[in-house]
Amino acid sequence: MRVMVLVKATEDSEKGFVRNAESMAMMEAMGKFNDELTKAGILKDADGLKPSSEAKRIAFDGSQRTVIDGPFPHPRELVAGFWIWEVKDMDEAISWVKRCPNPMPGPSEIEIRPFQEMEDFQ
Repeated sequence: MRVMVLVKATEDSEKGFVRNAESMAMMEAMGKFNDELTKAGILKDADGLKPSSEAKRIAFDGSQRTVIDGPFPHPRELVAGFWIWEVKDMDEAISWVKRCPNPMPGPSEIEIRPFQEMEDFQ
């Protein structure tokens, strides 16, 4: 089963990456976790996203398209980064997320979303 593991944004992540001892230690811990995922054959892709202040949204209404500049409100509803994993089931994905270092300096959330697969439509 393929899942996308979403690191939810926070007020801190929306400020952008700040290079300091705490953030460098967090990056090192996350690098080690990614190495474990790779060795286990689970990690397919991963990356972090820049703050929404550098983002655009395109609103669709019939044939009209409207470009909306960031930053966007409600940081906890935004995504700061992601992994794509291949796991045997949701329980395995949950087990791995529980082992993950906290991706933010303060409280944070990670969401696990299964991909739609072709067999879902048959």
